[in-house]
Amino acid sequence: MKTLVDLLELPRFSDLVLLTDKTTANLEVDSIEITETPDISLYIPEKTFLLTTAMIYQEHQTDLFALIDSLQEKKAAGLGIKVGRFIDSISPEVIAYANKVDFPIVQVPLSIPLGSLLHQMLNFLWDKKTEQLNYALDIQQRFSNMLVNDVSIARFIADFGRLINTPVILMDPYKRVFTASKHFSKTTKPAEYYVDQLALTDPLFTTKKEDSVLIKDLDQKAFLVSYFSIEANHYFPHYLIILNPEKIPYPISNFALEQAALVLSFMLYKNQKIQESYDVLKTDFLTRMIEIQQTPNQVPRDWIDSGTIYGLVKARHYRIIYAACEQTNKTNPRIKYDEEVSQLGFNWLSDKLAHHIKDVVLFKVKDTDHYAILIQHKQDNLEPILTNVAADFAERVTINLQFGLGNIYDSIDDLAKSFIEAKTAFEEMQLLTNVPQIYQYHQKGLRSLFEKMDDSNITYFCETTLKDLAYPKEPSLIELRKTLKYFLDYQCEIARTSKALFVHRNTIKYRIDQCNTLLGRNVHDPSVSLDLRLALELSEDANL
Repeated sequence: MKTLVDLLELPRFSDLVLLTDKTTANLEVDSIEITETPDISLYIPEKTFLLTTAMIYQEHQTDLFALIDSLQEKKAAGLGIKVGRFIDSISPEVIAYANKVDFPIVQVPLSIPLGSLLHQMLNFLWDKKTEQLNYALDIQQRFSNMLVNDVSIARFIADFGRLINTPVILMDPYKRVFTASKHFSKTTKPAEYYVDQLALTDPLFTTKKEDSVLIKDLDQKAFLVSYFSIEANHYFPHYLIILNPEKIPYPISNFALEQAALVLSFMLYKNQKIQESYDVLKTDFLTRMIEIQQTPNQVPRDWIDSGTIYGLVKARHYRIIYAACEQTNKTNPRIKYDEEVSQLGFNWLSDKLAHHIKDVVLFKVKDTDHYAILIQHKQDNLEPILTNVAADFAERVTINLQFGLGNIYDSIDDLAKSFIEAKTAFEEMQLLTNVPQIYQYHQKGLRSLFEKMDDSNITYFCETTLKDLAYPKEPSLIELRKTLKYFLDYQCEIARTSKALFVHRNTIKYRIDQCNTLLGRNVHDPSVSLDLRLALELSEDANL
């Protein structure tokens, strides 16, 4: 970027004289043109420095006022007038008017041909642009090599800040500092301060592709900050923030900064896709575990051993929390938007919950935008943690998180039960008039079976109601199940049951006591016996 002042300060153009105030000449110059046409402003691009002999204005220089107005409206860079051929000198009235409207007038001496001046100026501008373009391509090559060599984003930002010799910050979609250049280690104010100031000065900056704003430091001194959207995601991008961009040394151009931003977006996208591939493997593992655990008479498996790579550990408490993002902005029903919102919530929970809950593991639920959070130890203050994490998330991205809580089990083999409970709680929560943020599963017995009669719910109901008697293989358990069924069919009468099974009444009494102990419930209780009757009937086919 070169201004008219930059051109006039070059030794080769020292014979040119700026007649207006120097402040009028701080305009960018992209092109040079020669004309004697009064309506030239209709045919030139912006940022053009115009050269003329002012031949048609020699009798009435005040007619230049209209030309000056038209050029200023076109955002021209200035007007150079050759004196000595048609105009001996430029009228003070013209100079005064140009100063008044803040438009630069340059005097070109008779000894300099306008054609020669045109070529010299254009050659200078073109040489500089070529140099800037070549430098930008060098930067792109350098950073592309970093991408190929899997250099970390922190290293990228550090090198980039060193290259442009000014502080650089990468902000994540949550408006937090993702990483920053080394400049901030030498200052009293951290990078977070400048991100906060940017958000206060320009609250809508995250809706823009790029811009520059003035912010103030602790001493109320204003300085310039530029930012660029880094779109690894479309709706929730990262932002590259550059402090004092006007101090970036030549020949680094805006194009060079854009090239660096482009390479950075590829790095973020690559890291995102690698993480997503790992998350798919975790999802498949969870899906397989839940499906197998819901299958009757499944062979016991060592889930801890096969799930160690995904974070499973041996513990005495296992619990699933079913979670998802609620979109508060209902005007965005786009699939891509929903996917990005889901990923945003997943990354947030993965990061924040790990700071509060030991050995927590997050899974994406297959074919949904939901998550399953595995809690592997007793956590007394679970709900306050979830509430605080969700509140911080909503404050940063205006999106709410909701949680359905399953019950706690002491074995990893019962994780499918907790998953079904958590999912059921989440679905029931959506039907409530005033939807809460956290909803605990409550056992509903028979009613839930009639609300949603699918295989997984049937299996879950039978196993939680009958426990080891649901799908027994051992002869002793098969005999207990048979005795329980007859006992209930004969209205809990020991004599009739004893006669039907051809065993002594004391044996029936002993077996029913065993059932009470195994089930942890009194089979004589009418509400309990009703659940037992239905569970026995529903699980009968699998035991034939």
